[in-house]
Amino acid sequence: MSVSAQMIAEVQPLIPALRRYARAMLRNRDDADDLVQDVLERALANWQARRKSASLRSWLFAILHNLALDRLRRRARRGIDATLDSVPEAWLARAAEQEDGLGRQDVLTHLARLPDDQRAVLLLVGVEDLSYAEAAAVLDVPMGTVMSRLSRARERLRREMEEGLRANPTLRVIR
Repeated sequence: MSVSAQMIAEVQPLIPALRRYARAMLRNRDDADDLVQDVLERALANWQARRKSASLRSWLFAILHNLALDRLRRRARRGIDATLDSVPEAWLARAAEQEDGLGRQDVLTHLARLPDDQRAVLLLVGVEDLSYAEAAAVLDVPMGTVMSRLSRARERLRREMEEGLRANPTLRVIR
């Protein structure tokens, strides 16, 4: 029996299991069939180099698994492969994020203008999610002081943010 006939006789009963695993990995019937074809080509090319003591089934599944991971990584890098007309518009459009970044920068700018004691309380309670009692312990002040500083900090930050929104910068025309 020739090498290819021997290989076909040993591999053919494993093809349905290879296809099932490939479909489960790639979740696409055509891609899975292509993958199994690649596995069989690779197995045929390396048939003489395989270890005779190793299980043929585990060897083929190892080849399939590694090729599937390569394809999944490649697909993740490249993104989807589709025509422009077949892709939903929501996939093509992306909300502008510039204003969000500017808003965050404004908050940080106004936060930096707060007095140190108010900024510390606002960060501990508002950002780090400490309770009033925990913030009082950190700052070594009474809990009532934490509450009043927090109230003043929130009010001042709100007021400055509103004033910043109302103040529209004017553009100068330079000739």
